Amino acid sequence: MIASDITPTLTELGRQTRHAAQQLATLSTADRNAALEAIATALEAATPEILAANQADCDAAERDGIAKPLYARLKLGASKLQGAIAGVRDVAKLADPVGHVQIHRELDTGLVLKRITCPLGVLGIIFEARPDALIQITSLAIKSGNGVILKGGSEALRSCQTLVEVIHRALETTAVNPDAVQLLTTRAEIRSLLTLDDYVDLIIPRGSNEFVRYIQANTRIPVLGHADGICHLYLDAAADLEMAIAIAVDAKTHYPAACNAIETLLVHDAIAPQILPPLAAALQAQGVELRGDALTQAIIPIIPATDADWATEYSDLILSIKVVDSVTAAIDHINTYGSKHTDAIVTQDEAIARQFQQNVDAAGVFHNCSTRFADGFRYGFGAEVGISTAQMPPRGPVGLEGLITYKYEVCGQGHIAATYTGENAKPFTHQDLGE
Repeated sequence: MIASDITPTLTELGRQTRHAAQQLATLSTADRNAALEAIATALEAATPEILAANQADCDAAERDGIAKPLYARLKLGASKLQGAIAGVRDVAKLADPVGHVQIHRELDTGLVLKRITCPLGVLGIIFEARPDALIQITSLAIKSGNGVILKGGSEALRSCQTLVEVIHRALETTAVNPDAVQLLTTRAEIRSLLTLDDYVDLIIPRGSNEFVRYIQANTRIPVLGHADGICHLYLDAAADLEMAIAIAVDAKTHYPAACNAIETLLVHDAIAPQILPPLAAALQAQGVELRGDALTQAIIPIIPATDADWATEYSDLILSIKVVDSVTAAIDHINTYGSKHTDAIVTQDEAIARQFQQNVDAAGVFHNCSTRFADGFRYGFGAEVGISTAQMPPRGPVGLEGLITYKYEVCGQGHIAATYTGENAKPFTHQDLGE
């Protein structure tokens, strides 16, 4: 399952990245922020160059018959690029996550323990399309003191190469070693990257569920990510109908290729006859193909939904609808078919909302708002390296806090463990000292 050989070239690249990351980890907050500003400025200046490279990627992808959801992720465009550049500057404004003292405790007189945050080391990021993700991830890596090895999809090769070239030119004018940001360009290198456990501390895959599952199954390196984005919206009996329609349309059509777009709509049977006709009209006006269970089909003329639909991430303008008789039934459906990504309820009943939010097992559980808010930038993280649906933290959109670990520092004055063992053992004081 795991390759036994690593090409010398990639081994050396891993070693270089590790060395540059160790240098980066010792830089001041000001030095890392200055590097981010240099990157943002360079990206702005190189906008025509970047957009031209991306357009070439898009043209080639269209000729190759790329799937519509993947094309939507690939297309950069001026507004998306400007948003990514703004994200770099937002990351620079965030508090430095490195060097925080989480525990400061006297173990005994003159023997003091500190737990201090520090970078993970080197991140391996593998993603399909999404050249803007390269910008987000690089900014978060530098801010958190981590090196990064990037591997974009072949469909985004020109875009990624141009972006990294611009980033390297920017970093050459700063205290950050450009070797802290590396780009892989061939599919074969992915397999070798997954074996670099001596140099890479965390793998973050961003792409389809098949792609993420492949990564998870073929490396000993810890993996942060989610395999599916099967998100739900439940319209409760106490929903404001106008609000419900607006939220449903946004959650499905604002960016259907995103992992936080809804794939299934659950509607309480008490409001189904009233809300489904205008809601269906609003969705179909945006080009959404609707599929429904028998109860839904009895109200609006749409094609049947199959059992497979409830477990499908369409990443497209397709939505399955099911009528349920209670919030409990909605919760059961979500916990059965959901991917623990993001699920939402529309209701004016606070008790029902609380029941839903407490019992739905997902990284994000929303009330009276679109699932599209499940995003690191929208959460105020500046950007995100990905979204994790794991039970263990980090969970949900992962920003800076997911890219740090901690170390324990203990300082004494000749203390030895034997003093605290045996018949005449001295007791510890274990007194918290605060910051």
